[in-house]
Amino acid sequence: MEGQYIKQISIFLENKKGRLAEVADTLSQANINIRALCVADTTDFGIVRLIVDHPDKAYEVLKAAGFTTSATQVIAVEMPDKPGALAKVLNVLRAKDINLEYVYAFIGKRGEYAIHVLRVENTEEALKALAENNIKAIDNDELLKL
Repeated sequence: MEGQYIKQISIFLENKKGRLAEVADTLSQANINIRALCVADTTDFGIVRLIVDHPDKAYEVLKAAGFTTSATQVIAVEMPDKPGALAKVLNVLRAKDINLEYVYAFIGKRGEYAIHVLRVENTEEALKALAENNIKAIDNDELLKL
């Protein structure tokens, strides 16, 4: 199930005017497209989580530009774009006692399916539980073709 991981880039930013624009400019200049974005902030700092079309290159150019950057494995899950679909996925994880750290939506759909990005405590167990319940996890190649 290892091929079903998605590489997420996280950037630690001071909560100052223009910092997110600097990240976007850096990626733009390297011809890297942002496919999903989540920002969690406090008064003093924020964490920007990104799914991009070239994660290794994004990591390198952001590091080179002086940003505090890390890469994390996450899961992209395909679900029907209708009420209750996310609840079904979350209940599968809950039933297996897998902690969900955070979730955010992917920009775009695949036919009639929405895609959400999940960060869980135990990725292997989560992928196994999802597969056992006929919930599709999308790999990097599939995700980046959307």
